[in-house]
Amino acid sequence: MGEKRIGVCNLCEAICGLELTVEGREVVAVRGNSADPLSRGHICPKGVAIADVYADPDRLRRPVRRTGEGPDAGWQEIGWDEAFDLVADNLARIIEEHGDDALGVYLGNPNAHSLGSMTHGTAMFKSFRTRNRYSATSVDQLPHQLVAHLMFGHQLFLPIPDIDRTSWFLVIGANPMASNGSLMTVPDFPQRVRDLHARGGRMVVLDPRRTETAKVADEHHFVRPGTDAWVLLAMLHELTAHATPAVTSYVDGLGTVVDLVAEFTPERAEAMSGLPAAEVRRLAAELVAADAGVVYSRIGVSAGPWGTVCQWAVNCLNILSGNLDRVGGAMFTTPAIDAVGTGLIGRGHFDAWRSRVRGLPETAGELPVAALREEIETPGEGQVRAMLTVAGNPVLSTPDGARLDAALRGLDFMAAVDIYVNETTRHADVILPPTTALERDHYDLVFHLLAVRNTARFTPAVFEKDADQRHDWQIFREITVRTAARLRRKAPLKKRLVQRARLTASPTFLVGQLLRRGDSGVTLAKLRARPAGIDLGPLRPGQLPARLPSKRKRVDLAPALVVEDVARLAAVPAPAGDELLLIGRRHKQDCNSWMHNSERLTRGRPRHQLLMNPADLADRSIADGTRVRVTSRVGSVEVEVAASDDLMPGVVSLPHGYGHARDGVLMSRSRDVAGVSVNDLTDPELLDVSGNAALNGVPVSVSAC
Repeated sequence: MGEKRIGVCNLCEAICGLELTVEGREVVAVRGNSADPLSRGHICPKGVAIADVYADPDRLRRPVRRTGEGPDAGWQEIGWDEAFDLVADNLARIIEEHGDDALGVYLGNPNAHSLGSMTHGTAMFKSFRTRNRYSATSVDQLPHQLVAHLMFGHQLFLPIPDIDRTSWFLVIGANPMASNGSLMTVPDFPQRVRDLHARGGRMVVLDPRRTETAKVADEHHFVRPGTDAWVLLAMLHELTAHATPAVTSYVDGLGTVVDLVAEFTPERAEAMSGLPAAEVRRLAAELVAADAGVVYSRIGVSAGPWGTVCQWAVNCLNILSGNLDRVGGAMFTTPAIDAVGTGLIGRGHFDAWRSRVRGLPETAGELPVAALREEIETPGEGQVRAMLTVAGNPVLSTPDGARLDAALRGLDFMAAVDIYVNETTRHADVILPPTTALERDHYDLVFHLLAVRNTARFTPAVFEKDADQRHDWQIFREITVRTAARLRRKAPLKKRLVQRARLTASPTFLVGQLLRRGDSGVTLAKLRARPAGIDLGPLRPGQLPARLPSKRKRVDLAPALVVEDVARLAAVPAPAGDELLLIGRRHKQDCNSWMHNSERLTRGRPRHQLLMNPADLADRSIADGTRVRVTSRVGSVEVEVAASDDLMPGVVSLPHGYGHARDGVLMSRSRDVAGVSVNDLTDPELLDVSGNAALNGVPVSVSAC
């Protein structure tokens, strides 16, 4: 019958608890753990497929060194010491010869899902003094983090929708039915929506596509990509035009907000977005009238040209409607390990330095990844000559991926910490593969902070790692220590000793120490005794102003950066012409740019097509199912088109994360997944003020091949 073991799916933000059936070293069955207080037995297709990652024959288990170039490239297994020395020798050489900024580092999305990366990866990257730091943050949630820093005082002090108790839920540019929530850890979203309806509540969705979430909503309205800001500002206009709303004593800047939105009328919003002015007024009125209401926006808005203004406006709507820090509104978690309160994650900052070529500002110590390609290609002092990537595939996931792919070929050296040869890591001179989720202990330092309920859970490794494997934190430790030993510049002895001690301590030990610093009463011993997790209760009202991370314990409604950007927004003319706007889309069977070699996730109907409204197809005399050419300012791709009434007229959609062979070099895949990379079309020149890439709303043309 097999042995039952408790696991966790950390592939997405939902962090669902798992019950695994194990025979020897093989997982024979995966189901949701009904005893988990947050996920409550929910599981999505990715959770079932987590066993595929562990057993994947394509997965690397030992370091490999690249042999040859281009179509003749191959890979040779090498020992760990040789691999670590190869990385340390070359990183140190390039830093010594060309300076700190000659090293570029890139962190992919899975780093936030790994305990070892959170506890040890940060220390490794801080040991490199380069300003060329990049991550998936700037193609994802950077506006949310910047706004949280500016308004509340910390980049991860993010208001979370209290979905389990709200009565009116406005969702803008988000699809939690497919994503299980994002910057809102909400497993079992389908049941939570049913519960919302059962208590008489309503969900309204604004999106240019009739998404899976829109289809279970009470209302769905199309909104033209990139114009959400006008809708949100018009709603604020309605909240402030007739009477100035009351705000709590710790909120500053209300008068500035009233003045800012005075000209953003619902009629202006209709002209820009296509959403009727009457609907804008009604939505604003319903938010104010609701017993408990909350507005939530996500990637469709974050990865747009006005992401920072949008997220600021969402916070303002929740505050001015009286729904911040209130049951059923936008609330703050009280996790057992408070990554904000403990200083585990920095407060954030903005514009401390700028990129060398385009002068783009950093945010929280990172430059916009849209600048990475030019920083590699452009000669001069500070040119990126070496790259270290960790669990990332920026060739697929960042703007103008084809040109970044070409730029990576010109590096003097590249190393990757990754379990696959993919479109990015194929350029590495050496790849160091860490263990996977089932082979390492896990505690969510980030997603307990973003969850719709306060819980805590520690999950020991399901399987012991092989003797010839390394955890990610062990890889980070060796890279840090060996590279530092080769540099002529040495840190003070005390600093080196503290760093070595931190890197030597295991992530599990550090979790125990962090739990002791909190006041939840949760200890590592208690979590080990209750592996399904400990329920700490619903989100608590009345957290503010005491928990505000800002030094003055105040909320700033009118940060100067946002005020300036709203003024810039006011000058944008109404859209003209018949150009198409490209948006991405997410499927619950996909995990960003990976897991496309899982048979159970890729079988069934194809999902890679360009979706297009039938009227737009007819206008261009294009037949459903034919092959089309999609062209933007930066590139062109060919893909099959599928007619869909789910798309707003004037909008087309390609899924994120699909890839293809380049220059005849096939990626390591057990299954040939059709599709092209949407980011061969996205434009690195289109950026939000935060530096986040505007991946949605990219102007394109579509023609028959």
